[in-house]
Amino acid sequence: MIFDTHTHYDDEAFDGDRGELITGLFQKGVGTVVTVGADMATSRAALELAGRYENVYAAIGVHPSETHGMTEQDLTWLRAHAADQKVVAVGEIGLDYHWKDTEPPVQKQWFEKQIALAKEVDLPVIYHSREAAEDTMKIICETKAYECGGVIHCYSYAREMALEYVKMGYFIGVGGVVTFKNGRKLKETVEAVPIEHIVLETDCPYLSPEPYRGKRNDSSKLGYVVDEIARIKGITAEEVIDITEQNARRLYRLDKRS
Repeated sequence: MIFDTHTHYDDEAFDGDRGELITGLFQKGVGTVVTVGADMATSRAALELAGRYENVYAAIGVHPSETHGMTEQDLTWLRAHAADQKVVAVGEIGLDYHWKDTEPPVQKQWFEKQIALAKEVDLPVIYHSREAAEDTMKIICETKAYECGGVIHCYSYAREMALEYVKMGYFIGVGGVVTFKNGRKLKETVEAVPIEHIVLETDCPYLSPEPYRGKRNDSSKLGYVVDEIARIKGITAEEVIDITEQNARRLYRLDKRS
C-alpha cells in the first residue's frame, strides 16, 4: 500500500475532519503515514497523533525557520521522547535561506545539534533544505550525519546532487511537485535516481499534485504522484507503490520494530 513518508496532520487545515480523514486512508490505498514536527508544539502534536492512530508514526524536531526560539530544554525534551516506539525520525531539520525568520548562523547551530541528537538516539533524519544546497551538504559531510541515514524531503536541487545523496545512502522525497508543468528539475531527478532510493510524500496540507494544485493536500492524492513516477520510470503504478513502500519501511526501520 502507499506509504506517505511526510505529512503534517496536526495542521489546522485538518481541524474539521482530521479523525475521519486519517481513519479513512486505508480504504483509499494508504497504509502508513508519518506526521512530522516543525517546532516543539507540532512535535508534541505529532507524538499525540501517532499514539492515537495505529497507522500513524511521528517524527520530532525543529524546522530551521523555527530555531530562533529553540533552547537546550527543547533538545532535552526531544532526546527523551525519541525513545517512544512510535517515533521513527528526527525532523524536519535543516537549513532554509528562502525565509528570513532565522539567521543562518542560528539555523546551522541547531541543525548540527539536532544531527548530533539523531546520531545519539540512532534515528534517521528528515532534512529540510531550501536555497541552501552547499551548506546543507557541507554540514552533513562534516558531521557524518549520513551514518544514521535519512531522507532529503521535498527535493528541489539538481539531479547531480541527488545522486551524491544516494551514494551516501539517503532517500529522495518525491511529492506533488513532480506532477507540475514547471517541475522539470524534479522529473529529471526521478529519472536519474534509482527507484530503490525514492520515497513518496505529500507534505500535506501543502503541495497538492495536479489537478488539485492550490487546494488542500492529503495522503489519498499520492496516486497522482505514483502515476507520474511510473510514467517517468517506465514501470507500473503497482511497482512504484510496492517498491516505495519497502523503501519507506527501510528508511524508518519499521521492520526492526515489529
